[in-house]
Amino acid sequence: MKDDLISFKGVKEGVFLNVNGADLLIIKKELDKKMKNAPNFYKGIKLLGIKSEGLSYEDLVELKLILKYKYDLVVSEEELPDYILNPKLKIHEDNKELDTIPDSTFDGIDCGMTKYINGTLRSGQTVDYDGNIVIIGDVNPGALIKAKGNIIVLGTIRGVAHAGICGNLNAIVAAYNLQPMQLRIGDIIARPPDEQSEIYKVPEVAKIKDGEVIIEPYLPNK
Repeated sequence: MKDDLISFKGVKEGVFLNVNGADLLIIKKELDKKMKNAPNFYKGIKLLGIKSEGLSYEDLVELKLILKYKYDLVVSEEELPDYILNPKLKIHEDNKELDTIPDSTFDGIDCGMTKYINGTLRSGQTVDYDGNIVIIGDVNPGALIKAKGNIIVLGTIRGVAHAGICGNLNAIVAAYNLQPMQLRIGDIIARPPDEQSEIYKVPEVAKIKDGEVIIEPYLPNK
């Protein structure tokens, strides 16, 4: 009998996710189908880990973020990288060494230092800058952007975006299409919208309003 592509195994402390295969896109579709068939069954259950021989580290992190922020499973802190849990950690490009970012607050929101990147960020890539970041391209799932100022993406955000990392709640995240795995401004995290949420046909802006991260269409004449 052929093993299921994905399956949950429950133990006393929580559940493990078993994954057979290496095609992340197919695995995510199968996971979505399974979760839709039991929308409330796994909600609030603790995920103890993902067992897979075919997926990369970045793929596993992406699946854990999906289970945590899209399907409301409780993911153990040991299962997520430090840069997701601690916004004051600065990731080097080799993703192996971590430095603590000083507590100074960058306040260059309307102007200031800006880093421009021409091209799409792939899974596992990280951009970390002490100012604003503008990306001319997409941010794929598994990619991470961290900025002390604003994040502007001339494309789609499907990875992790964290603006105002030193506590600047005036920072914004803007993109032609916001579908982030995780979006954070300052220390406030926004949960991804569900599939029934309104899809705007114009660029979108995420900002802090009344202590929460809201996403709204960018209307220049508003």
